[in-house]
Amino acid sequence: METETLIPIVIVVLVVLVIISMAVKIVAEYERGVIFRLGRLVGAKGPGLFLIIPFVDRMVKVDLRVVTMDVPSQEVITKDNVTVRVNAVVYFRVVDPEASVVKVLDHIRATSQISQTTLRNVLGQSELDELLASREKLNQMLQQIIDEHTDPWGVKVSTVEIKEVELAETMRRSMAAQAEAERERRAKIIHAEGELQASEKLAQAGAVIAKEPVALQLRYLSTLTEVATERNSTLIFPIPIDLISMFMKRTGAQSGEKTEE
Repeated sequence: METETLIPIVIVVLVVLVIISMAVKIVAEYERGVIFRLGRLVGAKGPGLFLIIPFVDRMVKVDLRVVTMDVPSQEVITKDNVTVRVNAVVYFRVVDPEASVVKVLDHIRATSQISQTTLRNVLGQSELDELLASREKLNQMLQQIIDEHTDPWGVKVSTVEIKEVELAETMRRSMAAQAEAERERRAKIIHAEGELQASEKLAQAGAVIAKEPVALQLRYLSTLTEVATERNSTLIFPIPIDLISMFMKRTGAQSGEKTEE
């Protein structure tokens, strides 16, 4: 008899424990539990421990942490008819747990799909130079457009970054040739500007020397001194007639003074 009376008690205890386990819910700090009662939305609860009505309420957990999602490589034809493959990364999180469950079936998949289509549309309206040089501007544009689409779903897109732009081999060779030609153009311009500045300085120096003939002779002697320091070759150089005549006049004047004496 005692055994027969204990069996119903054990069964009741087990049923109560099962019901209690179904009623007690624990949600982590980074999660929220969206409660539905007989199919109607009650609200989001958490974090921590709370109770629901078993067999009446249903809970859906929503993660509030930032999700890092890779956007697969998309083949894009730019505005100037260049075919490239571009991939990106999107950072987003759920800010409205109720909307992320009620307004969209799978908010992660939906965000991925809208990111892919937006990436193709925005980059298709840009030229290749803009895609390579103005990436920050395109990132902000992508973030704004994707965030506008996901806002009704309770999803906030914080950052969109274009990771890699793949070009065809022929296009890479063309760009390398263009860059090489640009570098040669700049080098020639710099060389020409240097020649122009040097010619201006030489013209100024020539004007000064023309006013003072002695300066030319001093420059000539200075050049001889610089050459003589090498001592590794034999040099034959002409002596200016003006320099010889100057010494001849001085020698003649000294001879005349000795004759008068």
